Amino acid sequence: AVTAAKGFSAYLLAKGLTSPRGLVFDPEGHLLVSQRVTEGNSKDNGIFALKLKDEGGCVTPLNHGLTLSPDGKTLYASSMTHVYAWPYDAKSMKTTGEAKSIITGFGARGGHSTRTLLALKKTPGTILVSRGSVGNLDPEARNVNSGDSQIRAFDVSDPFKEHKYTDGYLVGWGLRNSVGLGEHPVDGGIWSNENGNDNMNRTGQGIHNDSPGEEINYHGTMKNKERHGKNFGYPDCVAAWNIQGIPNNEGLSIGKQFTHDYSVSNGVTDGKCQKDYIPPAITLPAHWAPIDIAFNTNGTVAYMTSKGSWNRNPPDGFKLFAITFKNGKPIHSSSSKDAVIPILSSTHLPKDCPDCIRPTGVTFDSKGRLFVASSGATRGEIFIVVRNDGKSVD
Repeated sequence: AVTAAKGFSAYLLAKGLTSPRGLVFDPEGHLLVSQRVTEGNSKDNGIFALKLKDEGGCVTPLNHGLTLSPDGKTLYASSMTHVYAWPYDAKSMKTTGEAKSIITGFGARGGHSTRTLLALKKTPGTILVSRGSVGNLDPEARNVNSGDSQIRAFDVSDPFKEHKYTDGYLVGWGLRNSVGLGEHPVDGGIWSNENGNDNMNRTGQGIHNDSPGEEINYHGTMKNKERHGKNFGYPDCVAAWNIQGIPNNEGLSIGKQFTHDYSVSNGVTDGKCQKDYIPPAITLPAHWAPIDIAFNTNGTVAYMTSKGSWNRNPPDGFKLFAITFKNGKPIHSSSSKDAVIPILSSTHLPKDCPDCIRPTGVTFDSKGRLFVASSGATRGEIFIVVRNDGKSVD
């Protein structure tokens, strides 16, 4: 069951989808939905264009990343190995030409399969592409030339040019798996949310239930590049969440970077973590698995999704939540435990949570209504979230 916060209601728009992920509206108000690749169900993978009263149709088989150019005429989507572009006609809800491979070279070592895409509105002709780690702890992520655990930007103004991922402009690295990407609508600030490590130990003690915290990270703008190319610490340094559960926690506070057993052998210390790497702007509880970011029009609220934990007891996450912003930055510090405002949550959380909502994609329509996808084990749904007083969520 789904619980909405006081003042909000959620209405079911669609169900029976297969692991819906990315959501975006085209200029004609059609909702585009990507469905993630699931083993044995490849026939269900693809991008679907949905009218609110029609069933819509499949565009092409892909998996996660989905974005439209600011003018709505080019559709971008990703598989594990490629980013593709199509001419897109919003009136017919169809692509009008063959797919063009525009980004390749993600490596053949497997790992996290999603390639999140974001076409920047403040910098038309530029898209961001996020690539996660290979495995839980990826030593190759220490090498900037690997392409692992990075966000890169690409000039796609030439529709016929193909890029290699590691040739893209480096926005940030040391980011384990930044599935969510967002652009602040006023200042063009680039934001990401990071899925942290699993099964972490420190001095031989298991601490994974409550650390590391998930991270919301700031990367500057495409005009102010002071933060570009900076390293955010992975795989050696992570953000603290439950300080009491961390051995040798002197000097640690929520959001401060610290090291763990995997990295101590590499000569990394807490001091190095805090001196050499960029800490999060906001820290979330461990294992929430944040997925997407959508700002309201004036940039005062960022709505984010988290699909919830798989190896935490008791389970946690499974939410649509809000973070309040002012002047382009969160009003809370990285050491705050009060930054999250829950909007939608699962009512109860049994260990395997087959009936939980697992919020993934989130986006606004032109009327200021919030649309949220859920890809739970037994449910693939899209909800509309509105305010009970009739005012726009946006």
